[in-house]
Amino acid sequence: MMINLLLIFPIVATLLLVILKNKWLNNATLIVYALMHFALSCTYLVNPSLIEKTQYFAIDSTNFIFMMLLSIVFLAVAIYNNGYMRHSEASARSLSHYSGMTLIFVMAITGAILSNNLGLSWVFIEATTLASAYLICFNKTKHSIEAAWKYVFICSIGIALAFVGIILLTIATGSVNTLAFNDLYIHAQSFNHFWLKLSFVFILFGIGTKMGLAPVHFWLPDAHSEAPTPISALLSAALLNSAFLIILKVYRIVLLAGCESFAKIMMLAMGFISLFITAVFVYYITNYKRMLAYSSVENMGILVIGTALGGIAMYAAILHMIAHSLIKASFFLTSGNVLDIYNTKKIKSVSGILKLDKTTGWLWIFSFLGIAAFPPSLLFISEFLMIKTMVVQKQFVLCVFFVMLLTIILFGLAKTVIRMSFGEPNEKKIDMYNDNVKKLSVGMYLPQIVMLLSAFALGCYVPPCVNNLINAVIVGFGG
Repeated sequence: MMINLLLIFPIVATLLLVILKNKWLNNATLIVYALMHFALSCTYLVNPSLIEKTQYFAIDSTNFIFMMLLSIVFLAVAIYNNGYMRHSEASARSLSHYSGMTLIFVMAITGAILSNNLGLSWVFIEATTLASAYLICFNKTKHSIEAAWKYVFICSIGIALAFVGIILLTIATGSVNTLAFNDLYIHAQSFNHFWLKLSFVFILFGIGTKMGLAPVHFWLPDAHSEAPTPISALLSAALLNSAFLIILKVYRIVLLAGCESFAKIMMLAMGFISLFITAVFVYYITNYKRMLAYSSVENMGILVIGTALGGIAMYAAILHMIAHSLIKASFFLTSGNVLDIYNTKKIKSVSGILKLDKTTGWLWIFSFLGIAAFPPSLLFISEFLMIKTMVVQKQFVLCVFFVMLLTIILFGLAKTVIRMSFGEPNEKKIDMYNDNVKKLSVGMYLPQIVMLLSAFALGCYVPPCVNNLINAVIVGFGG
């Protein structure tokens, strides 16, 4: 009942929002839905038996972490959005459409996470494209419209590739006429290896498009930089995770079928290409939201590298995903504060954040320290464990390239963040800046503070309950 409610509520609420066109109701509905999400996740954590499974949807040990992260990030976004949209000049109709499509977008991500059928996962991941395209071009600027069209075009190709991959998987299964994940796991050893490998290639590239893996990431920098800030946070910290979960499930099928080596090579290749692309472009970026977008490409690459290495590195990959979701959501939301203060996304036009708004400045710096894996950030633990795994496995060449690329990216991010945080603001516009700072509400600071504290606290101590949840995810991968 609770799962069905999460999937039905957004549709009903969107219809009401479009009809009523009430600004207060827009914000309230987002917060209510976020609280419903959070309540469902907490209920499962306390007593899993209270959550009824359906034929096609269920919360289980594999997808719970993904669901919990979505709940936390969405609640943070909903709180932040209340202040962010307060001064919007958009019409009541546009704001109602914005809130409604946000609900549908989160519902689609929820469906992709909770579905226990590969075909249904494909339907919901495609639905995320349709829902978020409107949100990306919400500002109706030339660049945002171009970003939305690029997003739809590239992701549609990716989803089409994934669909071909699913067809090939049905060929590989032979007499197993089902796409239910549990059935695919049970019968994996009987699958045809040739068709299964080919299927994995298509699904990895197809769903990898939604995950933002290079070389199929081209939509991501534009979409993340042009979307309203709350949507950018959802795209980076929630949508990419849902695509990663689907890849994880298909990867498990391939492992159980005995095609481990092939799958690992494919994932390592895409992971290192993602790091390399980020290392190249991070020094030439002129838009700070675009910089954060490329950082997401980097971190998605790290996730598949850790998954491919297996063992403790896969444990580290899940830790990395948790940390990235919390820190990157904070980073994007803080970029919204910077945009409100300076009214520009150009890096060269932003200087002296700390002098104009200390809270935003420190949030900006600590978000950078977290995403750059400075201790005690949880990302430090995850990346250290991956490096350790490479050394133990005697993958010294991979280890050198991994450390080298991370170092290059670190210096690129540091250069930009230091320039923006320190220095002298434009004295001629100081009064305008101060007026813009005054418009920022407590709700535009609090979510980032909570998420950053959580990420750094987990870097100091990972509770046994979190360890158990991660172990439950990787148990099917030989971990």
